Amino acid sequence: MGHGHSHGHSESSEPTPQAIASRKRANWLLAAVLVPLGVLTVIAMMVMWPSGSRDGISFASPYQAAPGVTFDTGKIQSVVQESCTQTGQSTQGQTDTGQTDTGQTGAGQSGGSDCTFAFTQPDKGGEVVKVVINPDVAKSHGVDVGDSIRYLNLSGVQGASQGNGSPSYVFVDFVRSLPIALLAVLYAVVVIAVARWRGFRALLGLVGAYAVLVSFILPGLVEGKPPLMLALVGSTVIMIGVLYFAHGFSARTSTALLGTIFGLGITALLAAWATDAANLAGVGDHDAATLINMSDKISISGIILCGLIISGLGVLNDVTITQSSAVWELYELAPNTSARKLFSSAMRIGRDHIASTVYTIAFAYAGAALPILIIVMLYDRPLAEALTSAELSEEVIRTLVGSIGLVLAIPVTTLIAVLVVKATGVKGAVPAPALSVNPDDVDDTGTLAAAAAVVGSGRVETLDGGRSPRAVGKPARPGSRRAQREAERRGDGENPAP
Repeated sequence: MGHGHSHGHSESSEPTPQAIASRKRANWLLAAVLVPLGVLTVIAMMVMWPSGSRDGISFASPYQAAPGVTFDTGKIQSVVQESCTQTGQSTQGQTDTGQTDTGQTGAGQSGGSDCTFAFTQPDKGGEVVKVVINPDVAKSHGVDVGDSIRYLNLSGVQGASQGNGSPSYVFVDFVRSLPIALLAVLYAVVVIAVARWRGFRALLGLVGAYAVLVSFILPGLVEGKPPLMLALVGSTVIMIGVLYFAHGFSARTSTALLGTIFGLGITALLAAWATDAANLAGVGDHDAATLINMSDKISISGIILCGLIISGLGVLNDVTITQSSAVWELYELAPNTSARKLFSSAMRIGRDHIASTVYTIAFAYAGAALPILIIVMLYDRPLAEALTSAELSEEVIRTLVGSIGLVLAIPVTTLIAVLVVKATGVKGAVPAPALSVNPDDVDDTGTLAAAAAVVGSGRVETLDGGRSPRAVGKPARPGSRRAQREAERRGDGENPAP
């Protein structure tokens, strides 16, 4: 009853020689697995590194202008609806409302449909120009006064201004630099403000991950490198860099990395099988057709396979690092808990995480495929036929493959973490009033929350190898469940007197 208070400080403040030796063995075992794996990954990356050559690739970029044609930017001053047969290059006589003078042709012509024109002030200066807006943009989103747009300037092309009815300025896209930059700054500020130094390191790790994607994986796919190896090697490099850079070098991070690599391997195997078995060839995709016509080296099936593996990296990393951290926190709060009970407690957390993560993947893919889902719905096809169609099958398989990989990664990561944390032991607990653990204080899903409530209080001891910690610094309230349980443990059989 009271023995834990008298000698707990000296026992937990310094690890025993046996604990130090066990910790070293566990760390060496992790290093023996991860170091050769990292070396092999780096070697494979060097062997497969793309040359950067684009020989044999023929494509015409829509953003490469012909001689005399430029891409300009400007801000819309006014928007008008006029006949599409109007020549559109003259801005003479424009009024404050954007209307042209009566001498301009087309305003009163009959037989032509109306088009949307935006009178735009070029950013480089000069007179206001009349930009014709694409019909799909005008119908779906529209343009407003004050919008910044990018347009094609055809005025320098011979014959463009000869009154042949062709517009001299054609809308290309909106300029989104400012809103995207503001969102990026806000995102960085929020992450750093909440996660502080670790959040800053995570952002830098994200930049490094995209550098690997752009410099290694994408060029490798263009050059016809093996897509499965590209995805595995690139993803492993990304995970090693992101995990260690954001969370530091520790047994906890190494455990999460092992679980991540396991989940990555399962995902890769399933993706390779599903791509072939389901005949995923990107049929009907305009972008896929464009890539096929560019080069004979580009494999659309390989790109789909690589995408299936990479798409689950973020969620997989999330569940493994969370599960590893949960095991460490639970053990440091209750170091006397057996390995079996520690695994069971951590898996209760993991099961909740599995449920929420499966929803996350499904809804993320559904949101990205909303236009396709609407089209399929309007076709009024049977559900089974729609889910296995060329339009949706890739999204369905991506969801299933990613979910299987992350679900299997959770128990594996938890098991590795339990074995490692039991071997390494607790690192220097801070002397503090003793705490006890009682499994009846929380439900199955409250383990981590209860642990977090007392994590700052110091040493924790268990009463019966239970699941959750509870402070016993204050006496139990007479008549409460806690007082009754303490009385039963003392053998009184009665509640203590008020």
